[in-house]
Amino acid sequence: MTNQQNKLIEDRAKLALHLFENGYNCSQSVFMAYADLYDLDRETAAKLTSSFGGGMGRLREMCGAVSGMFMVLGLHYPATDVADKKAKIINYEAVQRTAKEFKEELGSYICADLLKIKRQPEEVTPSERNARYYALRPCSRCVAIAAEITGEEIFNSNTSTQANNI
Repeated sequence: MTNQQNKLIEDRAKLALHLFENGYNCSQSVFMAYADLYDLDRETAAKLTSSFGGGMGRLREMCGAVSGMFMVLGLHYPATDVADKKAKIINYEAVQRTAKEFKEELGSYICADLLKIKRQPEEVTPSERNARYYALRPCSRCVAIAAEITGEEIFNSNTSTQANNI
């Protein structure tokens, strides 16, 4: 990977972390950090990912940062033609590859496991974002790592036409 690619990834990870620390959910933060590369405006990106924070609407299932990462991969490795099995395989390979990397780094890609809490839906009201929130949760780290893994995946691929334009 070139220094320029490393800088791009670092900048996108910093952007994702900035978005998260300014109130966007984990999924929104990762997805929005890359959405412009696929001609999506920030508002549309925020709308698309708004339900995936807190492990999907605070259900504490799949980590929202990972969901955001997968949505970027859907844009990067689109599988839109139901007859195109190769495209679907390429997409699923990228999903499994990045999920494995995330899990190796953090131990899980399940929100409840990452938070070390019981896996059950929580109150729908989001937690207040304050210093205590950020100090007690691994969410900032999850967002940064998911954004880095996403960047490594898309900037290292040559599969997508988009990748050649980045």
